[in-house]
Parts: sequence; structure tokens; C-alpha cells
Amino acid sequence: MLRFLSQSLFLPLLAWPVAVVGQAGVAGVSRIVAVGDVHGDYGQFVTILRQAGVIDGKTRWVGGRTHLVQTGDVPDRGPDSRKVMELLMALAPQAQGAGGAVHALVGNHEAMNMLGDLRYVHPGEYAAFRSGRARQLQSRAWEVLSDSARRGDKAYKAQWFAEHPLGWVEQRMAFEGNGRYASWIRNNPAVLKIDDYLFVHGGIGPRYVDSTMAAINAHVREALRGDVSPPEGNIAEDPEGPLWYRGLATGSEAELAAHVDSVLARFGVKHIVIGHTVTPGTILPRFGGKVIMIDAGLSAAYGGQQAALVVEGDSTFTLHRGKRLPLPLAGDLLPYLEAAAALDPAGSRLRQYVEQLAAARAPHGR
Repeated sequence: MLRFLSQSLFLPLLAWPVAVVGQAGVAGVSRIVAVGDVHGDYGQFVTILRQAGVIDGKTRWVGGRTHLVQTGDVPDRGPDSRKVMELLMALAPQAQGAGGAVHALVGNHEAMNMLGDLRYVHPGEYAAFRSGRARQLQSRAWEVLSDSARRGDKAYKAQWFAEHPLGWVEQRMAFEGNGRYASWIRNNPAVLKIDDYLFVHGGIGPRYVDSTMAAINAHVREALRGDVSPPEGNIAEDPEGPLWYRGLATGSEAELAAHVDSVLARFGVKHIVIGHTVTPGTILPRFGGKVIMIDAGLSAAYGGQQAALVVEGDSTFTLHRGKRLPLPLAGDLLPYLEAAAALDPAGSRLRQYVEQLAAARAPHGR
């Protein structure tokens, strides 16, 4: 698979407008709503935004001065990522006009789509890009991109067209160069600071703890343009980079405590909010609340768990299936998890997780 599709082949047939640059940091915000990975599930995303009171029944912004943060991974695994991106783009000026804001962060799946790694693209995502010229574009791509020596091979041809369905060219055009979503994603931050909270898709690994927010965002933007070379490496593909790092989500709290404190001190915050790694099914604090995981598995691909983080002044809540639960940033999490699980349908991942936790404690006389 080619890493980049030459746009010059198709520009006479298709063009995409350029998006608007957003902010990288904000102070003095009275209310924050943060939603983790969406993965192409427009219906669940709309549901959680309505539950949070930031949109109405017609998907218009009604959140006032609220700042909505979506921590990346809108595309892949579900059919409606294009609708989600369009909604975020439409809400941004509405929110700004009301004194609020919409912040869409760059996740590893945004980067993968821009850099040509299409392993997790859902068939419905290609179908959403299918235009009236889809067959013409597909035929042109076959002429240009296929192996000319194998075009007579029926098996090769069948596989090629399966890997390049109708809508594939339009999808690549939208995610490359100055394509509509390429431009929008590049203009979005990878790291965002709002008051005492640092938002990032994956996390800040040890390699980047001495970097500034501006430097990280600039390096990600360069990487998504393809403007990187050794020895810098590609921050958008680095396992310790902000899009991929999982240490804050899965690493030993004892071993990484000093690193977490270093990140907090470096960026001048009290909490790091991350997506990327799926929780058992709701918002989950780690490191005594210094790290807050918000990828609850909203998409149907992960069970459709409805949970968002809400910050109002000095108070922090989980919005779980529409009900506000105080988020304990330290101490025993089991009562909180039990309250969230009680809102779930029978057999949910969270219910199973809580049952396992409770069973593990039973012999010790909880």
C-alpha cells in the first residue's frame, strides 16, 4: 500500500476546503466536558453530548461557555467517523459564538489515516466518502497504483479492488495534503492545557517530559505533513509519543509516580486526562487522581459504554449513562465503580469488572 496518494492525479476531479486553526491552551474555564475515543460511532457521540447538555435535539450547540474536549481517535472501527468530524467542525464556531469552545485532539488513529495506515478503516467509512465519481476515481487509481505486471491476474485484481473499494480514493484525498480532514487534523493540538488539566490522547512518555506543549504540537504537525527525518524520528508514530504512549494507563503506579509528577510540574497542571487505552467501562482515575482515563469504550466496537468527564470549578464528575457521579480522585474506587455499574445493562464489561473486584475483596472481609 502506498504511504501517500499523489493528489495531482485527482485534483481535476475533486477538491476539499481548508479548515480553521484552533487554540492550544486556555485558562479561566468554568466548565469542561471531555469525551474519549469515538471510533466512528456518531450515535453514541451525539447521545453523550446531549446528556452533557452541550447540544440539543438538532445537534446545535447549547453548552454556552462550556469547553468540549474530544481526546482523539474519531476514525476507524466504526462507520460514521466522517459525520463525527463534521459535527465537531460545525459545533466549533457555534461554541465560540456562545463563549465556549470545541477542542478536537489528534489521536493515533487520526495520524494513521493521514499517514496511510488503513488497517482499521471500517467499510462504512469508505462508503461515506463514495461520490458520484467514485467508479471513475477507482478506475483511475487502478491504472496508476496497481502492479501493471499483475493486472491480468484475476485473484490479484479481486484483492486489489477489495482493498480499494468505492470511496477509497475520496477518503485518501480527504486525509492527505490539503484535504478537508487532513487540514483540520493538522490544525488540532496533540496536547491541550485547560487550567489545571492537561489533555492528551495517549500520554507524555519519558522522552518528551522536557518538551513544551508548543514544541510537541509543532512536531506532531510536522510529522503529519511528512516533514520529519532522522534523527528526530516521527513523533506521530513513536510509542513514547503523545499519540501512542500507554504508560500512564497501564504502567506500574509505583514505578511511574515520579514520572507523572515530572509531567505535572513541567506543564503546570494537577491532572493529566488521557484516552487511547480502554477502561473497564467508565471514567477511571489512576495515580491518586493525577491521571484520569476517559476512553470508556463509547463506540459499539467496544461495547457502547456511555461515559464522559465533567469538570465544574473545583468539582469533578463522571457522566455515566446520563447520571452525574462524583469522581473520587483518591481512596477506594469500588463504591464509585459499583454506582456506575448499577446504571449499566446486565453483562456489561463494567459490571463484570466490578464483580471481579468485589469477589477478590470478599475473603478479606470487605
